[in-house]
This record gives sequence, structure tokens and C-alpha cells, in this order.
Amino acid sequence: MHKFSRRTQDILRTLVERYIRDGQPVGSQAIVRDLPFSVSAATVRNIMAELEGQGLIRSPHTSAGRVPTALGYRMFVDSLVTWSPMQDRDVSRVRKVLGPDKSSKELVESASRMLSELTSMAGIVLTPRQERAVLRQVEFLPLQGNRALVILVLNDKEVQNRIIQMPRTFSEAELQEAAHYLNQRYAGVDLLVARQRILGDMRDDKSNMDMLMSAALDVAAEAASPGPESGQCVVSGETNLLPIASEQGVDRLRELFEAFQQKKDLLSLMDGCLNADGVQIFIGQEAGFQVLEDCSVITAPYTADNGLVGVLAVIGPTRMPYQRVVPMVDLTAKILGAALKSEE
Repeated sequence: MHKFSRRTQDILRTLVERYIRDGQPVGSQAIVRDLPFSVSAATVRNIMAELEGQGLIRSPHTSAGRVPTALGYRMFVDSLVTWSPMQDRDVSRVRKVLGPDKSSKELVESASRMLSELTSMAGIVLTPRQERAVLRQVEFLPLQGNRALVILVLNDKEVQNRIIQMPRTFSEAELQEAAHYLNQRYAGVDLLVARQRILGDMRDDKSNMDMLMSAALDVAAEAASPGPESGQCVVSGETNLLPIASEQGVDRLRELFEAFQQKKDLLSLMDGCLNADGVQIFIGQEAGFQVLEDCSVITAPYTADNGLVGVLAVIGPTRMPYQRVVPMVDLTAKILGAALKSEE
């Protein structure tokens, strides 16, 4: 693609901004009215024809107006957009909602909802990797039969409960003894490190352990495995994408909702952004998945203690206000990372 003149860039910028704002094909007269300099409608039409020839805009149906293509949006976000910083009231709202008094799970869920509410699109957060969790405390409570409730406290605030089957019925005193043994040896250890130590102890000492300690170590090793929520996506605001049905058809919307339910493609896309440097913008087919070819995805990694933790994103139609959404995603990622850092 050859380098465009400043006038041509201004015309493309004006067309994209007006289409994002109004959602209607943009004609030459509308562009003339919005441009900061004087130019004839005939000149604008000629330049629009040039832009169409370059694949940056297209004419939908028989309309005399033009709309941006994915390539046009790409040039807009790479070279032409003027980013709009978040308003102070929105920044304060995000800081309040993502306060350091919440657990990591609550922070992730709140961030997803906040992104959806601020952008009126779908907000997605890839949950923190379980391997960063620190085992603080283990407790056992007896249930009916041979079952017991395992209570795991992670990172001081996050609590996980699991019901497990024991090899026989143990008394509450016996379970307390097992919990004390595990807490003495493994409290304050990274969860995956604790799991490796537990498995090692089982191999080395199992012949000398009674049934209770052996069962306790088995349970602790299982509990220390990455759970079903590890590395998963929390999604909010899928219904904000309903306008896609009117533009692309109900079948495309159904495919998109199924993708949100299965989350496989979303996980793959966001996993690929874990090592990215800052905000990434995927427009249409750039995401690599057919179901997202009518959407744009804005992602940003969030960190805590200089260690990469996860990724958050906004998904919406390609006709989204990039100049407003991108700074929102970027700042929300930074605030979420700061809150997680305070939590550790």
C-alpha cells in the first residue's frame, strides 16, 4: 500500500470516525462538512474512489456512501486515530470496583463486568494462573460416610472447598491432626511447588505413614493440582453483541454465542497474547477464527509483581469506538494488575 497524502488520510479518518459514530454509509457531502479544511465534494469522491481501489473502504449494496473495510480500520488504528483518555469519573469507578480488598477471583469477575459496562461490549478476562497461588492453610471437616470437606486458603483471601472420598471414616480429631501436619510442612509454599513436595514425600515416606497421613497427602496433592477454573475465561456482557444479528444475521450471532460458551477459541487467542507487549488490536480475520471475522478484539496483559498473570479483552463489532475502547482496556489491565499485586 502506497503512502497517502495528508488530505487523503484526513478524508479516511473522517469517514471512519463518522461511520463509527452513526453506523450509516458515509457520502462525500458528509465528509466535506466534517473536514477541518475546504475541499470540493468532487475531490472527495475522487479520493474515496482511490481508497476503495486500495481496499480501505467499500460501497455496501447500492448506497452512494462508503464504509470502512477491515483494512481501513487497521490503517485507522495504526496511523490515524487520536486516542481519548478515560474520563476521571470512569477511572475512579474502575479503581473503586477493583479494590485490593477483594480476592483474585472477585477481582477477575469485577474486571470482566466493568469492561462490559464501560464499553457496552463483551468483557473477557483470562483468570490468573493457578501456579501463582500460595497455599496458606488446609482444613478438613468430616461429612457423612467416608467423605470429608477440604478447605484450602490461597493467597490469604481466596478459599476453595472440595469434597473428597477418604479410604475410611476418620474422626474430627484425626482430620485436625492431618491438617496440622500439612500446614506445618507446606503452608506459605507456592501451590505447584507444594504439590511436588507432597508427591515426593509420598514416594519417600509412604511406607512409614499411617492410613490417615497417606490419605491426607493424597488429598492435598489432588487439591494442589490446577483446578478447572485455572486459565479459564470469565465473560460478561455477551448480550451487548446482539446488534451483530441485525448486521450479520442471526446465524453469525449464534456462532459467536457458542464460541463464548465453549471458550476454546477465546482461550487460544488470549493465551497467544500472554507474552504481548501492551495492547493488541485484532480486526476481523486477524484474530484467526472465522467466528470473529465480523468482530474486533482488544487485548491487554495484566501483571503483578512484574510477573505475567493473565490477559483481559473486549470483543465487539468492527465498528467500535477504538479511540475510546483501547485506553479503557489498557488502563483496566493496569488497575487490575495493581490490585492483584496489593492482594499478594
